[in-house]
Amino acid sequence: MPRPRSLTPAQLADAALAVVDRDGLAALTMRAVGNELGMSTMALYRYVADREELEGLVVERVLDGVDVTPPDTGPWPDRIRVLVERIRSAVGAHPAVVPLFPAHRHRSPGVLRWAEAVLQVLTEAGFHGTRRVVALRGLLSYVIGAIQLEHLGPLSGAGTVAMARLPRDEFPHMAETARAARTVGPDEEFGGGLDILLRGLA
Repeated sequence: MPRPRSLTPAQLADAALAVVDRDGLAALTMRAVGNELGMSTMALYRYVADREELEGLVVERVLDGVDVTPPDTGPWPDRIRVLVERIRSAVGAHPAVVPLFPAHRHRSPGVLRWAEAVLQVLTEAGFHGTRRVVALRGLLSYVIGAIQLEHLGPLSGAGTVAMARLPRDEFPHMAETARAARTVGPDEEFGGGLDILLRGLA
């Protein structure tokens, strides 16, 4: 296949993200991205070294445009909530990419900028040392886990229906909770969990 005269990182990232969105993260290979671009796998190696580099481009593409400027005013939990919702919106549009964020958190400029903004708010709120470390990790864990659950195991899905039908003599609490869960929307679920975490941090 002919190779484009030039290929930008944005074009590479768009092609890789298209593969992930359509076929899932496991489908992200040099061959698949080459096919998406209409070029050979070997030609693609002129631009990226390996899948890991492709993953990094995908992470940055997803986070491209996320406003990481902390709100100037308001209680610190509200400021954190704004930053969390911004990244939820961006990442939620491409849920298959979520597992890449823990792996690339220490070298992704987008993740690092977001974490720096969160740390700024936490520091201004009086978080220091171990408490600040745990707060940041807790927020990262919540965002990553909640987005995965929202898109891969939503409360409106078949799993909740199945759990609601569990035998009540054996799983009384699971069955009752699942029945209630069917009325909880994704925004209420995400926001409610975040509220609990922020109250705990406070």
